[in-house]
Amino acid sequence: MSAQAHNLISWFAAAAVLDIAIVVLLFWQFLRIVRGTRAQQMVLGLLCMIALGTAARYLQLPTLSWAITRFMPYAGFAFIVIFQAEIRHLLSRLGRAISSGNSRTAQAQSYDDIVLAASYFAQHQIGALMVIQREVGLRTYIESGVPMDARLSYDLLVTIFRPSAPLHDGAVIIQDDRVAAAACFLPLSLNPVLSNQLGTRHRAAIGITEETDAIAIIVSEETGAISIAQGAQITRDITPETLREKLSQVLGSYVPPTALPTALDVSEPESAFERSNRDSTR
Repeated sequence: MSAQAHNLISWFAAAAVLDIAIVVLLFWQFLRIVRGTRAQQMVLGLLCMIALGTAARYLQLPTLSWAITRFMPYAGFAFIVIFQAEIRHLLSRLGRAISSGNSRTAQAQSYDDIVLAASYFAQHQIGALMVIQREVGLRTYIESGVPMDARLSYDLLVTIFRPSAPLHDGAVIIQDDRVAAAACFLPLSLNPVLSNQLGTRHRAAIGITEETDAIAIIVSEETGAISIAQGAQITRDITPETLREKLSQVLGSYVPPTALPTALDVSEPESAFERSNRDSTR
């Protein structure tokens, strides 16, 4: 065999390995996105249909093979329609991976907005529940609330959890640097070991961390204490500085320290315009 033919075979082999690796990677990312959502059951059903069709051809079952053969041409269209949201999420994740440097900076700033908002809620004893999505998708719980898909910011969180706001009750679900939805319903923990002092917000925060790998931040309406829940465990009565450190450790992104807002005499939250005017007069 000549050297040119050997190089050509090696190139085709490397291309085949690369092709398979890319397909496996995309399929794995898709499974990570749909895990923990309603689409997970649909994926399992589709895989069962494929396995059933393969078994039908192997066992020579003509009627079943005919039915599955008739169904499969429409499976591609059904796949796109059913999983359109997951496909958009996958493409969005690929785009964020390409621009990872900018996304990490925006992510750190977003988490700092969460710390600032939690500090404001604690000072004014405003109840709040913020859930940060990690690897397991929270689409089931997002669909239970009011969809927003808005850029995460301190002002937005303060506006959502204002006691007179219609979205005050329920949880805010955060995906990266976006607020996916507000006023979401979360599963309550049924753990009998939990303290009787824990209210609905705390039990909902523990419940969502029991079923997923999300992080929940709670501010008590009665005491103003800040708590953080992760892995079905809750750490209560922490300071904003401790919250910033825990988010930095768990989420793997450095959250720069920022001056926390001081308590205000007014009952309404201070807007960004008012803060800028106040800072310019100093």
